[in-house]
Amino acid sequence: MPRFVALGEALTDMIREAPHSQRWLARSGGSGWNVARAAAALGLRSAFAGAISQDCFGDELWRDSQASGLDLRFLQRVDKAPLLAMVPQAHPPHYFFVGENSADLDFDPELLPAGWSEQASWVHFGGISLARPPLSQRLIALASALAARGLNIAYDPNHRKAMGEDYRASFEQMCRIASIIKLSDEDLAALMPGMEADAALKLLRSWNPQAWWLYTEGAAGASLYTPNGTWQATPPAIELVDTVGAGDAAMAGLLASRMQAGSARTPAQHLAFAVAAGSAACTLAGAQAPSLKQVMALMPRVRLVSGEAAAT
Repeated sequence: MPRFVALGEALTDMIREAPHSQRWLARSGGSGWNVARAAAALGLRSAFAGAISQDCFGDELWRDSQASGLDLRFLQRVDKAPLLAMVPQAHPPHYFFVGENSADLDFDPELLPAGWSEQASWVHFGGISLARPPLSQRLIALASALAARGLNIAYDPNHRKAMGEDYRASFEQMCRIASIIKLSDEDLAALMPGMEADAALKLLRSWNPQAWWLYTEGAAGASLYTPNGTWQATPPAIELVDTVGAGDAAMAGLLASRMQAGSARTPAQHLAFAVAAGSAACTLAGAQAPSLKQVMALMPRVRLVSGEAAAT
């Protein structure tokens, strides 16, 4: 059984090749699916748990999941339309989702392999799956039940336009039960409108002071807030190819570092590994998963800007 399981949406990104072009490029994606794939590339026994269609788009997601080394027992296939993310413009990004009554909404946690949660170390939730009923209700209920049993929950809201004002309650609930929460500066601005970043982060951390909070700011770097201190790091200089999937890779990097190295690394080193993973993803076209070799090569070049351990 996998030690790491990510739940959520697996979808197909339909990317317009050029402005006004009628040619579209189909790419497998989805926040939770990307995190699972990146975790597998970093050496974790991983699975993505979700539902996909039985058509050509679902076939491609199945093949890409298999090629990524994910445990296919967690992937359900249903006779429904695929979930699509239409991207008519990539720079700056403009997108919308096509997925009314689509396959992802039929995911059934009761059909997961018996005993999976007893053997998982971390379970990840996030993305638009937590804003798409009835799937969202099932996933939040599952996350709450797993947390109550003592499992480690990871959460990345990965804010998108599909999340309306009613998402705030789900956001707070997930923040309160997760052990690792990742937020980008864009997530923070959308979810905590009208608040300065420092004030918003202070409020969020008050909801769950024992959690590790990974706050990413793109090329400006990332910060890690823990009960034992705060650290900031800037990414290494790289040849930028594509930022798609960088946040998912950073989340997978922090989880992989915690799961594989544990206390053998300091919080600053865990942060450096996460930043290196996000940076490595930016050297690849599309939401590709960086290899462990690529991440380890970049990790020494991540610069620790500041860090302060909490007083004991």
